Amino acid sequence: MLKAVILIGGPQKGTRFRPLSFEVPKPLFPVAGVAMIQHHIEACAKVPNMKEILLIGFYQPNEELTRFLMNAQQEFKISIRYLQEYSALGTGGGIYHFRDQIVSGNPEAFFVMNADVSSAFPLTEMLSFQKEHGEPNSFVLLATTANRKQSLNYGCIVENEETNEVLHYVEKPSTFVSDIINCGIYLLNQDIFQHIGAVFQKNQQEMSLYPYDGEEPTNGWHRAEAIRLEQDIFTALAGQAKLYVYKTLSFWSQIKSAGSAIYASRLYLSQYHKTHPERLASDKEGGPRISGNVYIHPTAVIDPTATLGPNVSIGTGVTIGAGVRVRESIILHGANLQDHCCVLNSIVGWDSTIGKWARVEGTPSDPNPNDPFAKIDSETLFREGKLTPSITILGCNVTIPSEVIILNSIVLPHKDLNRSFKNQIIL
Repeated sequence: MLKAVILIGGPQKGTRFRPLSFEVPKPLFPVAGVAMIQHHIEACAKVPNMKEILLIGFYQPNEELTRFLMNAQQEFKISIRYLQEYSALGTGGGIYHFRDQIVSGNPEAFFVMNADVSSAFPLTEMLSFQKEHGEPNSFVLLATTANRKQSLNYGCIVENEETNEVLHYVEKPSTFVSDIINCGIYLLNQDIFQHIGAVFQKNQQEMSLYPYDGEEPTNGWHRAEAIRLEQDIFTALAGQAKLYVYKTLSFWSQIKSAGSAIYASRLYLSQYHKTHPERLASDKEGGPRISGNVYIHPTAVIDPTATLGPNVSIGTGVTIGAGVRVRESIILHGANLQDHCCVLNSIVGWDSTIGKWARVEGTPSDPNPNDPFAKIDSETLFREGKLTPSITILGCNVTIPSEVIILNSIVLPHKDLNRSFKNQIIL
């Protein structure tokens, strides 16, 4: 039997996702029409002999998360449980803390996946690769190729090209190491807990030798149980015939910021042609004009003169008026786009309203289209004291009046604007 673990983090993570993460836990933010982690769950549910999916994080249990888990269990006919950490324990500390839950039933292997990645999730291919490479109890990392400059932002892997063994692993190196980067998706087995346990024991010994005065250290890793798979485990295992890399040619991207959510939505919408063609809208008599890949929730009400796409996701209960144009955007639950407004490269928050003839536009943060190995850059809000041009984000319950223009701006929730803005955070 197999299991899967999805690491969903917690509220102090995902700060680059604000203001959207104020309203919903980041893992539940809709990407291509479904919750971010539903893509992970769908991939896991397709793996033969998958018995259970565990979500590990430090979000407080809430009604929204509970409802999502209950609906997902019913839809995918698989056990899905949430295990709450008492604190941020890192990618290794979380699975070590809940190791008894993971090894219950004696699974032969289990996947560990970061929630904030979008991928084709080649899980069955990783299983086949593991059986063909290395020892029976070896571990497999999913990897892809980045360009030289961007590789410095990821965990870098040096491999034996004949055996695919990981010879060297460095997390976010200061100089170029390799263009093969870690995708944050792993195939592990119970042996991993011996290696994590050794680090835990070492941390405990160091804490007894160097106790601190009770104040939380600034680096956040003082607790003995706070362990990082990447830096603390993989770096040490490299070159020991225990760690192997499976390189995927399929799509992969991180979802660190709101801008990257729009890009991830595009990747998933494109994949829907193979995996979920029923989720893609098409031109129909009496319906809106569809250009490219578009998801429309069945409860949305859209005027037939509207034009949507490419890369548009329309959430539940959305209303779109006559002549509206939406492109490269995510429109969230209950939003109202009034006649002839235009929304480009933007995320429109829950229950927000865009008035007639208004324009809401952002700057796309896509990877370089001329570089096949380019990845989306991690955005910073400010550069040289100025707001970095990016997608426009409207928080929940924002009202944009008629004929107002909002460009490259972030509008916090519950704002009624009365004039145009450009390159601003509107508090």
